[in-house]
Amino acid sequence: MNITVYLGASSGNDPSFLDAVRELGHWIGSAGHSLVYGGSKCGLMGEIAGAALETGADVIGVEPVFFIEACLQHDGITELIATKDMSERKAKMIELGDAFIAFPGGTGTLEEISEVMSKVSLGHLDAPCILYNLNGYYDPLRTLLTEMEQKELFSVEREKNIFFAKDLEEIKKIIDGFSSKDEI
Repeated sequence: MNITVYLGASSGNDPSFLDAVRELGHWIGSAGHSLVYGGSKCGLMGEIAGAALETGADVIGVEPVFFIEACLQHDGITELIATKDMSERKAKMIELGDAFIAFPGGTGTLEEISEVMSKVSLGHLDAPCILYNLNGYYDPLRTLLTEMEQKELFSVEREKNIFFAKDLEEIKKIIDGFSSKDEI
């Protein structure tokens, strides 16, 4: 399974992010999955790529040429796909993914996972959309979705493949559930 992970090119200031992102990368590789991510060597992106590579995973980076021209790409990954811009990058990462995880990140991460959430809620993408709610990071987004439901602008039915996972164990269960669903 290709697992697309959205996350930042900085490390943030919460030390638990580094441990959790390495754990996620190690699991992706040890479970026999491939990592699809933004292609950077920096911050959390570089950490997840390194961890996945350590466990033998194929790691596919998708990076716009302007980041490559700035030498931000990870040179040790299995494959680097260059895109003309961020929009093409998002489309390619969605095309390659079988499951989608938003690790804590910034506005770019939020933009990318929002598009996946929209496609999943409209039924245009049959894949799990997982917000890694490490230490409650995505609680404000969960509150916003609840507010949308209360205002009847979003429905519980549309949220069925959008998940908030507090840890890697919950992520594993969600992905295993989708894997077994596809085998039926």
